[in-house]
Amino acid sequence: MKRFYLLMTIASMLMVTACAPGGGGSSSQETDAVSGSSETGGEVLEFWYIDPGEKEVVYQEAVERFKEKHEGVEVKLLRVANDAYKQKLAVSMSGGNPPDVFHSWGGGWLNQFVQQGQVLDVTDSIEKEHFNELALDNATFDDKVYGLPLGLSLDLVFYNKEIFEEYGLTPPDTYEEWVSIIETLNENDVIPLALANQTKWPGAYYLMNFASRIGGPDLFNEAFTREGRGFDDPAYVEAGEYIQEMVNMNAFNPGFNGVPYDEGQGRQLMYSGQAAMMDITISFVNNVRTEAPDFEEKLDFFVFPAVEGGKGSTNDLGAATGPVWSVSSESEHPDLATELIKELTSTETAENYTNRTGSLTGVSGVEPEDEFIKRMYQLAEEANHLQMPYDQTLPPELAELHKDTTQALFGLSLTPEEAAEQMEAKAEQDLQ
Repeated sequence: MKRFYLLMTIASMLMVTACAPGGGGSSSQETDAVSGSSETGGEVLEFWYIDPGEKEVVYQEAVERFKEKHEGVEVKLLRVANDAYKQKLAVSMSGGNPPDVFHSWGGGWLNQFVQQGQVLDVTDSIEKEHFNELALDNATFDDKVYGLPLGLSLDLVFYNKEIFEEYGLTPPDTYEEWVSIIETLNENDVIPLALANQTKWPGAYYLMNFASRIGGPDLFNEAFTREGRGFDDPAYVEAGEYIQEMVNMNAFNPGFNGVPYDEGQGRQLMYSGQAAMMDITISFVNNVRTEAPDFEEKLDFFVFPAVEGGKGSTNDLGAATGPVWSVSSESEHPDLATELIKELTSTETAENYTNRTGSLTGVSGVEPEDEFIKRMYQLAEEANHLQMPYDQTLPPELAELHKDTTQALFGLSLTPEEAAEQMEAKAEQDLQ
């Protein structure tokens, strides 16, 4: 992966958003929980994260284990909803008052802060073998580690088994089969696919998946490293054409580009049976277990279908890291903060995380006990390629353009050719 990024302005930091693999589906407002008593007079660490529900409980338990090992140390926990979090952290970083330990997704989103000297290098404090190599690589820049990955997510298409059985449908292997399913659902007044695309990243999965299926798993890296095909490659144009074909066949819920993800409106379409499918990260399982546990018995998934004549395979999967725990270089207690992120990625924490929240982990050797999640684990183990989200990898301004142009494709306000040309022109500026 190319390790060079231009220095980012504060304005770009406020613009940037990123996918939420580990659970960017918090429906709660910003909440604050404080661990420990301020009357002790000891060291205090501030810890920011985004995940609600059982994931939050897992983090809280890890904090308690940390405190038992470090008597007198206080940890102040702050949970912020996913999309509000990105701006809040950028403001705190630019204002010189960041938390000691914070959530990121690795990739370009974390690297913008690394480039500005705002993240602590923890390379010498960890054992790299403790982590999945790919997951750790997403928080490693110039061979230095700036974040420890607890979560490793996949992008899958979840579906309601009850609806599929009612209309005699089976999971599709090809796009053509998927189109047939969409047509059947439309004929029966069922929304085929729930999409909450106001924050743009959910729709970006369609572009990434189609591009990978059409152009093969190396397409993005060639465009990113400027060694081969570009973002105006015919595969990207064709990917945009498939998106607009789906829009024109009414594959998505009305007004999808204005529906926010965090509030859970898209998920509610699934829970209520109004929609049959949703292409999203496996954080959806944690959302189900938190918000609508009875729905889990209806839930199943399939990988994004193949495209006829494409160079990609259904063993090429979208993936993401998150949470990735990092330490601010401004921390007054960097050693303690580093010990906290190690506890937050300990084997015990990772086992609790995967077995209690329906998630995969970036910690090595932790296989899920849950048979449903184990199927996802096997997909990851057998994958030919795991593609990290573009907006986590690209420099912030180009990442934002990627999401803007993709949302415009869904809104039919840009042609696939125009979107590809805009991306390539900006890439030529930002990726030299």
